[in-house]
Amino acid sequence: MNEELLKIENLSTSFRISDEWYAAVDDLSLTVKKNEILAIVGESGSGKSALAFSIMGLHTRARMEGKIYYHGQNLAAMSPAELNRLRGNEVSMIFQDPLSALNPLMIIGEQIEEVLLLHESKPSSLTKKSRKHRREQAIELLHKVGIPRPEYTYGQYPHELSGGMRQRVVIAIAIANEPKLLIADEPTTALDVTIQLQILELIRRLKEDMDAGIILITHDLGVVAEMADRVAVMYAGQIVEIASIYALMTNAKHPYTRSLMSSIPTASDERTKLHVIHGVVPSLKLLPRQGCRFRSRIPWISESKHEADPQLHEVEPGHYVRCTCYKDFHFLDH
Repeated sequence: MNEELLKIENLSTSFRISDEWYAAVDDLSLTVKKNEILAIVGESGSGKSALAFSIMGLHTRARMEGKIYYHGQNLAAMSPAELNRLRGNEVSMIFQDPLSALNPLMIIGEQIEEVLLLHESKPSSLTKKSRKHRREQAIELLHKVGIPRPEYTYGQYPHELSGGMRQRVVIAIAIANEPKLLIADEPTTALDVTIQLQILELIRRLKEDMDAGIILITHDLGVVAEMADRVAVMYAGQIVEIASIYALMTNAKHPYTRSLMSSIPTASDERTKLHVIHGVVPSLKLLPRQGCRFRSRIPWISESKHEADPQLHEVEPGHYVRCTCYKDFHFLDH
């Protein structure tokens, strides 16, 4: 559990807007351990997917600075050819939209086999035996992710499958080569609640089977409570709080984390109105680069309570919070 699988040091990923560069991921550092689920939580626009694509090296027009170590290898310094050998093999990703992630012109079985073939040690050995073996592997993977008739699904096209089935196929492709690091980017978006639970249970089981480290990107704190070992809360490109799931759920500190948690409805909640977080996540171009980035959304906390250059402070072992404003934060409507 303590073996470090991924270590990100001072990562910044910037995008060009009108001849200026703006960081969507800003000086971010974190670690992922073997056989743990690290959840990354935040609203849309907080930089979660930009971080995932940075780890995978999938940004084509971004400027990246910092280091991303996977087993001591700096992914940020690798050539495209070196990354291609690693991606889909040791490091893999479950994409948010399975329909756009799958090729509409290829049957499901061929798409799984393509990943298996790409990472074969001797891809030139296209014998009938190896083709038969890949077909068997593809069908076994479909069975592993809970598809009821894998032999039949093998020959289907993506448009013939439901959203939940397509998501299972995307997961089958992602785990085809038993990666040691798996990134799941909003894996249950647009799925109904029953299917969501099945997909999450599948991911949890795969973590145990493969002994992998998993980065689970989501905006759903209910999913986080069920799945995560540790949680990193992102806001405006920065991590504002990181802690074990128990520490976060019982003793959240940062105003943003507490606001997110207060926005979740519960069966025992007697309030007539849900808590609404004041304001919105600023756009990349308008994002404040000085001081506490959340201060405009808690205007009742005086400027003097925020740090001029907010840092992550360890408030208890393994529990870090950015900016000192958490000490004076309170809800107006509580």
